[in-house]
Amino acid sequence: MKKSSAKIDIRNRRAGFDYEFLENYTAGVVLAGTEIKSIRAGKASLADTYCYFSRGELYVRNMHVAEYFWASFNRKDPKRDRKLLLNRKELNKLERAVKEKGLTIVPTRLFISDNGYAKLNIALAKGKKEYDKRESIKDKDRRRAEQRGDDY
Repeated sequence: MKKSSAKIDIRNRRAGFDYEFLENYTAGVVLAGTEIKSIRAGKASLADTYCYFSRGELYVRNMHVAEYFWASFNRKDPKRDRKLLLNRKELNKLERAVKEKGLTIVPTRLFISDNGYAKLNIALAKGKKEYDKRESIKDKDRRRAEQRGDDY
């Protein structure tokens, strides 16, 4: 298989603003038909995505993978739920944390691994309050000013 020179790196930038990440995991994504070709073309979005458990399995909801232009039949819904592949120990740990502590699982990054598979970085996250968001904006501005050499 030919390796593409352009790296696919689709990020969920809003998640870092709305959530505080506690733990990170890398999961495989079960795709159907020509969805991998759309992802390799960069036609995917992680806006408003989240993960949920159903019957002990982890799924991602609202991940938009555009229909492949050249596909002739067997087209799939672009926003359908897709199963994530993790080992059982990680799934049990995540499910316990979501049920007990009121945390959530947020997709942060979609990429193509070195061997050609689509992978999704997910994070166990805790929602930020409004004052936490203001603090993170102030910290970001402070760091930017320090890099420029300005007085804050």
